[in-house]
Order: sequence, then C-alpha cells, then structure tokens
Amino acid sequence: MRRWIFAFTLIAAAAFGAFALLAPAPVEAQDTPDGTREGVSLTIYNQGTALVQDRRTFTLEQGVSTLDFTDVASGIDPTSVSFNSLTDPLGTVVLEQNYVYDLVDTFALINRFIDQSIEVITTDGTTYRGVLLSGNGGLILREDDGQVVVIAQEHVRDIRFPELPGGLITRPTLRWLLDSAAGGQQQVELTYLTGGMSWTADYTLLVAAGNTSLDLNGWITLNNTSGAGYSDAQVKLVAGDVNRLPEPQVMMDAMVAQAAVPMEAERGVEQREFFEYQLYEISRPVTVADNETKQVEFVTGADIAANTFYVYEGAGAFYGYFGPIVDQFYVQTGINDVQNFLEFSTGEESGLGADLPAGRVRVYQEDIDGAALLIGENTIDHTPEGESVRIYLGNAFDLVGERTQTDFRLVGSNVVEETFEIRLRNRKDDESVEIRVPEHLYRWSNWEIISNSLPFTQLNSSTIEFRPVVEPGAELVLTYTVRYTFPQ
Repeated sequence: MRRWIFAFTLIAAAAFGAFALLAPAPVEAQDTPDGTREGVSLTIYNQGTALVQDRRTFTLEQGVSTLDFTDVASGIDPTSVSFNSLTDPLGTVVLEQNYVYDLVDTFALINRFIDQSIEVITTDGTTYRGVLLSGNGGLILREDDGQVVVIAQEHVRDIRFPELPGGLITRPTLRWLLDSAAGGQQQVELTYLTGGMSWTADYTLLVAAGNTSLDLNGWITLNNTSGAGYSDAQVKLVAGDVNRLPEPQVMMDAMVAQAAVPMEAERGVEQREFFEYQLYEISRPVTVADNETKQVEFVTGADIAANTFYVYEGAGAFYGYFGPIVDQFYVQTGINDVQNFLEFSTGEESGLGADLPAGRVRVYQEDIDGAALLIGENTIDHTPEGESVRIYLGNAFDLVGERTQTDFRLVGSNVVEETFEIRLRNRKDDESVEIRVPEHLYRWSNWEIISNSLPFTQLNSSTIEFRPVVEPGAELVLTYTVRYTFPQ
C-alpha cells in the first residue's frame, strides 16, 4: 500500500455546505524566517483603515535574494506597500514585490488534488482510495478498478492527502526580490494600509437629577478584524473626515467574529492637533490582537452644565423649493410625538473643555434607589471644543401635540393665506414644561405672518419657532396665519 506521508483530518460540516479543517499535521516553516520584530506602530482612522509601520531585522544575502515578510494583515492593500532598508537604504534595492495569499485550507487542498489520488474514510469506517474527480457538494472518486464512487459530505469522516502541494502557504506573505550590495543583518521597515481595523468613540453620560448637569466618560473602542495581531504597538488614532478613494477589493476576505475583551484600566491618551484633524496617541504600548475589540478611556468630565428641552415639530422638515406650492392638501399633519433633547457645550466654561470625536452616546440617569437607567442613545458627529452637542433622547410619554390646517384661501392669483392651529397637552401631574414649536413655511420664499396668538422667533429664512409654557394637566392652543405672495 502507498505510504501516506501528509494527512489532514476533516469533519463534514453540512450546516455550512463545506468541509471544515480540524487538525492539520505540522507544516514546514517558510523558507525565510520572519525576522526579529523591533517595533510596530498603528495609525488607525475612524473610517475602517489603518496605517501599519513594522520594523524587523533580517539576515540578507549579498546580491539577489528572496525575502518573505509574514504576519501581515490579510486585509492589506498591496498597492500601498512601501519597503525601506534602514540599515542600507541606497545599497538594498527592491526588484520585485509580490503579495502571496494562497493559504492552506480545506477548499484549497481539495481543489489542488483534483485528478490526483486521495484516501477518504466515511463515518461507518469504510475506506475509499482513488482519483478525486470533484469536490463540489461532496466527493467523487474514481477507484483503481475504474468504478466511480460518490460520497456525500455528511458521510465523510476523514480525508487524507499524500502531501502538501507547492504554492500554498500558512500565512499571508509579502515576498520581495531584493538586490543587496552587502550581506548581513539589516533593519527594514514595512509600511502599508490595511482594512478591517477601525476605531470609534463611545460615550457614557450620567445626567443629574433636575437635568442641569451631567458626568461624561469617553472610551476609544478599537476593533481589529484585519487578519493580523500587533503586540506592544504604538497606537495613534486620527479623528476627522480624511478623504479616501473607494477601497479596492482586498485580496482576501477577513470575515471573522469580534470578541470583546476587558477594558484597559489605565488611561494615558494624549490629544493634539494634526493638520486639519485631531490625533489621539495612547502613551503606552498596546497589544491589539486579531478578532479583538479593546476599549481605552480618553476623556472625562464632571458636573458639566446641561439642559433638556422638548420639541414639537408637527409638520416635519421640508427641504428645498420646486416652485410655488399652491396645493391646499400639500400639508403634513398627524404627528403627535413631542421629542426630548439633551444639550451641553464642549467648551471649558461648561466644565468639559475637550474635543469629542464622532461616536455613540448612551445617556443614563439615576432612579430614586440609585440605579442608573438608560434614558436615550444616539450618535454625535465630530465636535470641536466650544461647540454645542444636541442629542435626541426619545419621545416624551406624557406630552402630546396636534397640528391642524384650519383655513386655506386663494386671496388672489398670486396670493395664498394659510392658518394652522396647534394644540399642546401636558399630562404631567406637577410640572410645567416649555415646548419648542418650529414651523416650516415651505410654500414659497416670500411670506409674512399676518396674525399669531403667541410671539415667535424667526430662526431662518423659512422657519419660525414658538416657545409656549404648558401648565400641568392643561392644554394650550396657539394659532397663526401666514400669507405667501408668488411671482406673477
């Protein structure tokens, strides 16, 4: 019987429609050692991209030789790779660069052994030997006597291959053809962009009773699904909208699950301006493993001045003009929700004095027993120091609005008058509330308010706002009439 010198054990995975590799035998190492890693730095952008700088020392041969650089991210953009010899930058020249990504896995092995002999053991212990004709959905073998055997994947227990075919590697590899003026040890630096690595900001706000102040904690959340891990890396994070061309399709899929890890206990994040962006640098080495989500606290604030307010936007928002709108029924009613917002400033006078990168915000407030309860969740955009942050928390349970068009008149061939009635009900037992009521004057840009039951403020060229106070258990009614004058 033929001697099988290289074996893989497979188990059928019908749920995934494929074979899953369980226990490979030891595989020979790469021809060129990985080199000694002497430092790695990561610059991570909040758009799913990272810049990796990796320094290692290799022993190079004089003249033309091949160098394999392993442990690079499988999400690498090969067109972004830069190789530089720090020891002999003028004497070491790159003649050719290749990104090798044909990795050892079950599917690659089966495809490589089409028209070659393999051995299959089924779940009932039967052994089949023959030439593999197909591996799609199952295995089709032609045995030595010419018979063709079809083995369903759910009946396959083991598959044994005679050897590891050439060309397959165990890790994504950058391979260079180098011409070195001198042999010996050289420190080289590799720089490349990779996908699958990103960071976001996550904020926790604890609003004090009375809604007049809050405590803020901000966490950097690093997410690495790039296909490579980085030990003791110098990590920098860039906050801002960096323009990038559409990402090229990466050479390999990095579809892996994320595993949450404990949050780093020690702070130490330095912030500084960099070009038109904000840069955050973690002041200690950080290990960013593959398939890992890591959190590091980067900003805190206590007793930050804040306030909450209510908005009833019964007409929704209208965007742009397409000409005069004279259709009486082009109007929005039926919205009853009164929205609840939280607002605070990032300025130093409010008690914070920090830039806030874009991210997710969770807002809590303590109940009478001291337990913090979630009262809203939203996102914020990049917000520099000194700007206002407004967060929509949800709809107020015991506040109701009602908007009705009560009159519409064509006063002339180019004049329209429209009247609205807005009812606001406060079902709270013992609290008066101010409700902001923005009204969008959308029919034409030339308008005037000819009557109104309450004072208003003009916010912009097409929006006015009322701010009535509604007493507990009461209903307040406000009305206004707007006149539009269209061009002849």
